[in-house]
Order: sequence, then structure tokens, then C-alpha cells
Amino acid sequence: MKHPVDVHVGKRVRHRRWMVGMTQQQLATKVGIKFQQIQKYETGMNRISASRLWDISLALDVPVAYFFEGVEAGEDGVDGAAAGISPVGDLLADKEALDLVRSYYAIPENQRRQLFELARVLSNAA
Repeated sequence: MKHPVDVHVGKRVRHRRWMVGMTQQQLATKVGIKFQQIQKYETGMNRISASRLWDISLALDVPVAYFFEGVEAGEDGVDGAAAGISPVGDLLADKEALDLVRSYYAIPENQRRQLFELARVLSNAA
């Protein structure tokens, strides 16, 4: 059975890989494993060892702690179905949302701020 934290960490690996525009094959090559293993990590089917997570963090240029952002443990560890995992993690598992975020950050900063303000105004108008 998949542990909720393994699933969350896998989603964060996938999210970061997409954000930097890297394929599973490219990440696997950088880490020195087969792309099928990356697939298993990203789905939470296989747990990522500490040393492998370290290698992945270097390849994706983020601190190891990045993969655990959004996870909160209850007093007795992870609390089952809720798992203390932020709904933002679920949103970022969506391909369309990731494409939107990647495109947003590709816009020059001054135009990005204007777009952000437009989105804020439009969302309040609804």
C-alpha cells in the first residue's frame, strides 16, 4: 500500500521536473537510473531512499526539504487519508495547472505583475 508521504514526495518530484522542463528520461540520466524508476517514484509506487532523494534534489536544483513542503504530521505521525497534505499539492499534480504556472513565470516580470493584477480584478468581479 502506498504511504501518503511517498505519494506527496513523488508529486513534488514530478512538479519540480515539469517546472524546469525536464523529461523523466533526462532526470533519470542525471541521477543514473532508468526512467521507469522515476515513474515509480512520481506515483509513490516506490519509496525514494535518502541518498536518491539527495541526488534528485541536486538534479532539480532544490533543497531536499522542498519535497516535503505541504506535509504536516499529526501527533501519531501522518493522519491517514488526509495525511496533512496540502490541497495545493493536488492542484500542482494537474498538467494544465503546471503548464499555466510554467507559462506565467516565462512572462517578463513587469508584464507578469500586470497579468496578476488583471487576474485578481477578474476573480473579484465574479
